[in-house]
Amino acid sequence: MRIVFRHSWRVALRTALCLCLAAALAAAGANLLVCLSTRPDIHTIATAEGLSGDCILVLGCGLTEDGTPGQMLRDRLDTAIAAYQMGVANRLLMSGDHGRDDYDEVSAMKRYAIEKGVPSEDIFVDHAGFSTYESMVRAKEIFQCGSVVVVTQTYHLYRALYNARAMGMEAVGIASQEHAYTRQWYFNLREAAARLKDVVYCAARPEPTYWGQAVSIFSADGNMTNERW
Repeated sequence: MRIVFRHSWRVALRTALCLCLAAALAAAGANLLVCLSTRPDIHTIATAEGLSGDCILVLGCGLTEDGTPGQMLRDRLDTAIAAYQMGVANRLLMSGDHGRDDYDEVSAMKRYAIEKGVPSEDIFVDHAGFSTYESMVRAKEIFQCGSVVVVTQTYHLYRALYNARAMGMEAVGIASQEHAYTRQWYFNLREAAARLKDVVYCAARPEPTYWGQAVSIFSADGNMTNERW
């Protein structure tokens, strides 16, 4: 009986190790695919001259306790506003989380851009951009974008561009100014796992949490999107 138990334990251990190895190889492969396929199209604001798109897409990443953009999000917004002022695109699309009445990333993002001098009608907001994948699905299907200039931190841009292209959009990225963010090690680790998840999502194409009525970013007024859904 002891011999059978010991054999079963070894089989279980080998199986677990094989599964862990397979998961690690899958994650490594996904990260290589995502990063290598998008790296040539990541720019800085200093090299953004000549880039163009239907809109500059800014991805939300969190608010402070008083409801204003945190440092990481401010860096994204400042870079996007600079790109707008350079003429990279004449529309900003703020995509983030407004899933609760007491948490509204996109309205805070829009207010910040207005305070920096961007006209309200040039700023569209996507209240249901709950993930990078959903932001790109909705940019394509709801806002009818054919091309986007994505602004976020470098570590996140690889996956954002991969998702955008998987949705059929032309996409280039501008890396936002970066500071020494608290818990960057955690963001990097989480991002490595998220790249594998989004490779699967882009292949399987699950529907986003919400759809909604299409709002053309070409002909509509950004103020039409101020209200949720």
